[in-house]
Amino acid sequence: MIVATGRLGHFSYSVTLEIIRCNRLTHIALATKYRPRYFSDVATQEHVSETLRGAVTGGRVGHAYLFCGPRGVGKTTLARVLAMALNCPSRQDNGEPCGECESCGRIWGGHTAMDVVEIDAASNRGVDDARELRERAMYAPSAQGRYKIYILDEAHMLTREAWNALLKILEEPPPRVIFVFATTEPHKIQQSAAPILSRCQRFDFRRISVGDIVARLSFVLEKEGVEAPEDALRIVARKADGGMRDALSLMDQVLSLTGTGVDTKSVRRVLGLVEEERYMEVLDILGDRRHGDVFTLVERLIEEGYDLVEFYHGFLDVLRLLLRLHLSPEATVEVQEDLRISLVDRSRAFDPGDLLRMLSMAVELEAQGSLRGSPNPRLPIEILLLRLSFLDRTVSLEELIEALGGGATLELPADEEGGPSGGSQTAKDPSDKVHEVAKITGTVNDARGAITKQEGSVENKSTAAATAQEAWLRWLDAGTTVPKGLGMFLRSATVTELPDGEIQLSSIPEPIAERLAEPEVISKIQDGLTLFLGGPPRIILEGDLSMSREPGRVTEDEVREGTIKSLFRQEPRLERAVEELDLELME
Repeated sequence: MIVATGRLGHFSYSVTLEIIRCNRLTHIALATKYRPRYFSDVATQEHVSETLRGAVTGGRVGHAYLFCGPRGVGKTTLARVLAMALNCPSRQDNGEPCGECESCGRIWGGHTAMDVVEIDAASNRGVDDARELRERAMYAPSAQGRYKIYILDEAHMLTREAWNALLKILEEPPPRVIFVFATTEPHKIQQSAAPILSRCQRFDFRRISVGDIVARLSFVLEKEGVEAPEDALRIVARKADGGMRDALSLMDQVLSLTGTGVDTKSVRRVLGLVEEERYMEVLDILGDRRHGDVFTLVERLIEEGYDLVEFYHGFLDVLRLLLRLHLSPEATVEVQEDLRISLVDRSRAFDPGDLLRMLSMAVELEAQGSLRGSPNPRLPIEILLLRLSFLDRTVSLEELIEALGGGATLELPADEEGGPSGGSQTAKDPSDKVHEVAKITGTVNDARGAITKQEGSVENKSTAAATAQEAWLRWLDAGTTVPKGLGMFLRSATVTELPDGEIQLSSIPEPIAERLAEPEVISKIQDGLTLFLGGPPRIILEGDLSMSREPGRVTEDEVREGTIKSLFRQEPRLERAVEELDLELME
């Protein structure tokens, strides 16, 4: 306690001062305490740090740099290390700063330094600020051999007028003056000040991998004397989304709760992450189509205090992992082994196509912004899960035909009415097998790939066919002499053998009508059919195929229509199934 007395004019005063000493120092955030001091300490950005260190060593430092990349990946840190290296009196031979001298300490800590100035462009973005910076840059460094470095963070916030004010000094910079612009949105600089980009050396910073973040967290916690399992660190690393600063900040939060120990449960609790068992429960509900349980699950998540937006993002990750493990069960993924086994088991309940559609629908929710802008995300989440539980399952064409009583090979009809060849076989009525495909209400995928060529058609190509229709189909199945791009359409054409031995083609699909009118195309068809008819046929086309319309490109709808028509001609039961079961045929 200190007592001070004195006089002020005619008045006397007495002041009692009490000084309270703090027994404990103010906590320093891990992200600040363990900020890298050397080029080699910056994880993942070796393509930048090695280049800058080489420039310092070889005396080839540029006058302006543009550092682009997500937040927390080392942009400002490398700018400071560059400034430290250029002004360090004890710089190492490999270009690294000593990191311990007074100059390095002030720059590393972001304190005021005469020759290194950090400016927040978000709050100093106007043309007057840029003019002041330009005037200050004209002064020489404080000592011989030193550099003046200006680090502008959030550079994309500068106005167009501010960039224009800096343009001249960037074109002809004063000696030993360096500008470093750091930004998370370089495209905005491209839009407002494109000439600036050509006057800067640009470096794109990458997101830091989960493995590098885990390694850094392990190092930091070891220095702090804290034990933590690797699984807990991986959760923090994934949550950080490639940002080292975010990872260290999250670890600070965890340590505030746990103190000297870190475990997986505490990490999930602090970060508000949903337990993995909840996601397994969601997958079971979707796989079993237990629609009503969706509401129960969401209610329980809310009652237990989970953030539904956080649940949604975790669900996206689970769907992605599920699809990846379904396609590559042996793939290396950064999850615990028991979780991996659970995901592989549950992936068998879904087809890859279904998982892809589910993931696409889930991503669409965020893309539309309906979740982010909703004050109550409960309804969008429930709607999404219900849509996924009602989602129709994809079935292959082979499965559908087999369920309807057909075989894997599609027998083609011999007559125009679609009846089986020779009339001795009758097509099974789809209604006889409706109970076997009652659950098939979804899409039929890759219809063209489901058509199996009849066996023996190529081997027997030298044998004359009994009818022109049979010869036509054998020729198409062989495929060796079919004009390129016409096979799919020619299958839907009607072939009629006329009394004088001529072969008439009718019901020609519109997309190929013009090409069939070309003499060289008809000649190629005649040559191909000769092998199956025992002699060269004479082919005539029904109607005038010259067409009065302007020639144009074949549209996607025309190709699709021709494909579907061809399928229905080959397998009439498929057409009846599509009509009765209300199926949608997808290419």
